[in-house]
Amino acid sequence: MDTGTIWWLVALLAAAAAVIFLVLGMRARRAGDGGTEHRSRKDPFADVTGARNFGPDVLAPGAIITYGGVDYVVRGSVTVTEGYYTWYEHMLEGGRGSEWLSVEVDEGQLKLAWWISRPDLHLEPVQQLRVEGTDYHLVERGRAEFHTEGETGLPPQGEVRYHDMAAIGRGGGLLGLESFGGGKWEASLGYTVLPGELSVYPAPKP
Repeated sequence: MDTGTIWWLVALLAAAAAVIFLVLGMRARRAGDGGTEHRSRKDPFADVTGARNFGPDVLAPGAIITYGGVDYVVRGSVTVTEGYYTWYEHMLEGGRGSEWLSVEVDEGQLKLAWWISRPDLHLEPVQQLRVEGTDYHLVERGRAEFHTEGETGLPPQGEVRYHDMAAIGRGGGLLGLESFGGGKWEASLGYTVLPGELSVYPAPKP
C-alpha cells in the first residue's frame, strides 16, 4: 500500500470519527435541554398565596378537611383538564353526605367552592334557570377531559361537559351542571369558601 493510499484512509477515518462525535454531541444537548425543561416546569399553585395547602399533593384520597366543626374525609378526587387549564373536584364523606370541594387557580387567584349534590333537581343547561326561588345565569360552559383517583363513582377517565352558573344579585350562590361520559346532567348547588375557613390534613404519601 503506497503512502497516498494510507493518508487517504486516515483522512476517511478522521472524517467518520468527526461525524460520530457530532451526532453524539447533538443527542447529549437534546437530552440536556429536555432535562432543563422538565426541571423548570412549575407547579401552577406554587406562586399563589395559600394555594399550595390545597394542591393535588395535599388534597387527595385520605386527606381530612375540617369545615364548620365537621371533619370530612376525601374519598376520591377528580382532575379535570381543558387545554392548559386544570382544576380539581374532591368527593367528601361526612356531614350531610354528597358534598364536594372544588379547587382551582384562575388568573393567579385561588378559588374554592363547596358543593352539595342535588339528584332531585332534573335540570337542562340553558342561559338562565330559577332554582328554589333563586335566579342563576350562565357563566361558563365547555368540554374537558377528566381522570379519577379513589372512590368517585366515575370511570377512571373520560370526557365531561360542564355548565357553570352564578346567582343573579346578592348571595353569591352557585349552580353547577355536569355530564360525565355523555350521561345525564347532574346538578349541584354551591357557594364560595375562603381558605381560612378550612383546615386541611394532607393525604398520606403513596
